[in-house]
Amino acid sequence: MLANLEYSAEVARDTAALYERVKTVIPDIEWPLHAPYVAAINALKKQRNAVVLAHNYQTPEIFHCVADICGDSLALAKRAVETDAEIIVLAGVHFMAETAKLLNPDKIVLIPDERAGCSLAESITATDVRQLRQQHPGVPVVTYVNTSAEVKAESDICCTSGNAVDIVESLGVEKVIFIPDEYLAAYIAQQTEVEIISWQGRCEVHERFTADELEQYRQNYDQLTIIAHPECPPDVLRVADFVGSTAQMQNYVQTERPIRVLMVTECSMSDNVAADIHDVEFIRPCNLCPHMKRITLANIYEALETLEPRVEIEASVAKRARIAVERMLSAGS
Repeated sequence: MLANLEYSAEVARDTAALYERVKTVIPDIEWPLHAPYVAAINALKKQRNAVVLAHNYQTPEIFHCVADICGDSLALAKRAVETDAEIIVLAGVHFMAETAKLLNPDKIVLIPDERAGCSLAESITATDVRQLRQQHPGVPVVTYVNTSAEVKAESDICCTSGNAVDIVESLGVEKVIFIPDEYLAAYIAQQTEVEIISWQGRCEVHERFTADELEQYRQNYDQLTIIAHPECPPDVLRVADFVGSTAQMQNYVQTERPIRVLMVTECSMSDNVAADIHDVEFIRPCNLCPHMKRITLANIYEALETLEPRVEIEASVAKRARIAVERMLSAGS
């Protein structure tokens, strides 16, 4: 059925309003390639009682044209609980789909490409967490959501980049183990008096940025505002004008309206924000996440057609991991 999808006058008409929204970031020559899938996915969602959750790093044709719920990891986790749909398609990476399944154990959760992983999630195992606990008896473990369900199951509470400081301080302790992102851990340590014991995990996208690179952009562009994700190296954060999660970065651009901005994070984030904000110039150092880019309109459509691949989590792991995620959500951050 995939091969029969064609761009027709009917498809053009049905998707015209959607293209109007993304026309500043998707060339008109590309739209006939996307539009048949957009129309088919939106029709299938109604038939299947399904929703598509899309992370901020998805490409604009996914983020703006087929997603029902968009946002950073925290927003997706919160909204996943609220949906009445029977089927959730996670347009993101595998740990996000696992989180959606943890919070919706009775629903079908689909990940369009099971190879959509994460360097942070792969940097640590459940065994590593147990060993950390042995080395630091009694110290609570705060785990970034960019981890597997098995790692979450060994943790006390989860966090995202947007609420990490609040979560750490909410525990009321002098010391925490924070895993797995060492750069996010270093950033948190600067924001709190709580002692942070970190792990040497890194995001393969954010660690590629350098302070020298950003300083060069400053020299090349007048009145440039640099906003960075806290998964970036410390020297990058030092030269940034603002540091925050993807949601916080988006809010910054929407409220502050800088003349021109460089978003130091995954490249598609700039496209998705630029589609809605036309009075800001976006300078794009294009570091792409190879895992996020495994998700396409074609495999979202195929997942809805076949209801595969499904995300399944072993029951005993899911029960413990769910506690850590729910503690994060109930913390109110």
